[in-house]
Amino acid sequence: MTRTVYVNGEYLPETEAKVSIFDRGFLMADAVYEVTSVLDGKLIDFDGHAVRLKRSLDELEMAEPCSREELLEIHRKLVDLNGIVEGLVYLQVSRGSDGDRDFVFPAAGTPPSLVLFTQSKPGLADSPAARKGAKIISIEDIRWGRRDIKTVQLLYPSMGKMMAKKAGCDDAWMIEDGYVTEGTSNNAYFVKNGKIVTRPLSNDILHGITRKAVLRLAQEAQMEVEERLFTIDEAKSADEAFTTSASAFVMPVVEIDGATLGDGTPGPIARRLREIYIDEARKTAI
Repeated sequence: MTRTVYVNGEYLPETEAKVSIFDRGFLMADAVYEVTSVLDGKLIDFDGHAVRLKRSLDELEMAEPCSREELLEIHRKLVDLNGIVEGLVYLQVSRGSDGDRDFVFPAAGTPPSLVLFTQSKPGLADSPAARKGAKIISIEDIRWGRRDIKTVQLLYPSMGKMMAKKAGCDDAWMIEDGYVTEGTSNNAYFVKNGKIVTRPLSNDILHGITRKAVLRLAQEAQMEVEERLFTIDEAKSADEAFTTSASAFVMPVVEIDGATLGDGTPGPIARRLREIYIDEARKTAI
């Protein structure tokens, strides 16, 4: 079935969707994005994604394409038009174009470009990958310094995914100055003696919406959480590990750089956090 997508005010068949070849998202990666999960036909953590989108736009001095209420309506309409029960809504805002390629920003008043599309992902909640657990490799982090802004500059994370695939693994964690920053598309954690450890927020990592929710739920469940820098060797010697992201929720990690964690199966804390996050997400979805 041909999807219906949204492009700058129009709902169109995906085969008819077009943006300018001079759009700065295409030419300069001058764009930001968000991905909102859908469970039971409802949006998960929408407000968190809307707030982070505005922050990304503000940090880049990019105009908001529409209001929060209009964004919500577009999301809901696309979910309905495409019959999404479990899946994702991808949103991208670029600085647009005033008609040609130039390093200088377009003239003031140039409208930003807004694009959204859905992806159907049956089994998003009951994920076989989560039951099995992920295998991770470590790679050098050579991205730009403002990873807190959710831009579409995803070439190196994509290369990291491919490095992991070539190594027979599922994903990569990135290392900078001896410490783990994050995964290619997720925040990283390990568990030792019942304590959850993850890197603190800064410009070095994405301020994950799922991260925020999971850490809150962990504390409500009386789990101990410590936010600090950590090395890949610490993670390799942990009892268990996991990642969080909007598209995978809580994903257990069972191997890092060939070192098996625990008994090689998803650990109890990761499994419990995934369970309570999905339960809470269903209750609060809109």
